[in-house]
Amino acid sequence: MLIEIHILQNHAPSNLNRDDSGSPKTANFGDFRRARISSQCLKRSLRRSDAFQDAMQGHLATRSRRLPHLIQRRFEADAALKDYAEVAAQKASGFGTADGKERPKNVKTGEYETAQTILFTQADQDKVFEVLSAAAIQAGSVAAFKNLKAADLQTKARQTGFRPLAVDVALFGRMVTSEAFRDVEASTQVAHAISTNKVTPEFDYFTAVDDLISGDSSVETDAGADMIGDVEYNSACYYKYFSIHPDALVDNLTGREFRHQIAASDHAEQVELAALAVSEFLRAAVMVSPSGKQNSFAAHQLPFAILVEVRPNALPISYANAFVLPVKPSGDQSLPRASFEKLKTHAQALTKKFGLRNEARWLLTEEDGLEIEGVQTLESLDALCGQLQERVLTLKAAGAQR
Repeated sequence: MLIEIHILQNHAPSNLNRDDSGSPKTANFGDFRRARISSQCLKRSLRRSDAFQDAMQGHLATRSRRLPHLIQRRFEADAALKDYAEVAAQKASGFGTADGKERPKNVKTGEYETAQTILFTQADQDKVFEVLSAAAIQAGSVAAFKNLKAADLQTKARQTGFRPLAVDVALFGRMVTSEAFRDVEASTQVAHAISTNKVTPEFDYFTAVDDLISGDSSVETDAGADMIGDVEYNSACYYKYFSIHPDALVDNLTGREFRHQIAASDHAEQVELAALAVSEFLRAAVMVSPSGKQNSFAAHQLPFAILVEVRPNALPISYANAFVLPVKPSGDQSLPRASFEKLKTHAQALTKKFGLRNEARWLLTEEDGLEIEGVQTLESLDALCGQLQERVLTLKAAGAQR
């Protein structure tokens, strides 16, 4: 099974995702300049959104360099280990790279950190604590503990079997150089969002004026603003594409690739978690926008159209080529509506000419009366999320037959 999500979302003037110069990210597509939101930006805004965090509470990982700080707090909370706490944090700082080299404290925070930002689960943190606490007790003194090498301790924390994964790690994957954590293949692919229309950069020229001087005739001052500046922005209708492999998501959650046998009850429980995760992934993808410069632009617009397709095989098909030629609204047809017509024509053509197979297809649109051939139109986001969740739950039966 493969789930594909296609979204058309029109944003008012905004700078949702900036490059290194502060300008909105762009890309050339079809030899035309398009607005762009990077896949990394989309994934982070979705993963860290209140909606997804609340729905998946207790099933999410932490992405941070501050693993040593968490280990230090756990040592400090244990009367038998509190004297070893700072040294334990220093040793944990070596768990971020293959060579296990310990790092000095961050001069700004005064804390030990790992060399790289790591997406780690509670089970990962527990394993690191287990190894370091056992080493401290065996060492018998802070001085002896300090003489141990972090590289050797990291080897003891090597993951040789399955360690429970959080939903976001199972969805988005993980790549680390430390042998204390296993790489995880993502079960989700996220495309860079690109605008269906070509864009021309625009600039907002702004000024700031001293409130206590402005309008006070008794104060002599140069005419004009206290400061001036400008910020680049654009307005675009984005095509967003996501694909989720539910079978791979369940395999990540159950550890199927690490174990040959999985209890039926464990598999059923993880399928239920996967179904909820996919449903809430869709809800967050629809409701959440990147936070870039939102205090200045407040570009909080919901999608115009959402098309969800469930395919029987892992054959992902993006409809981005519907917009190789930029969309140009005409007459009283808006940019989002014109974009939908192009998406509709392209999707129908590919489905017919390439014999694309689907187990289910659902459409939710802002305007009533819009249809795509062979697609069921739904009336609400709740209905769409519910249909998708029920579809993923069918994997329970498949798991029982494994």
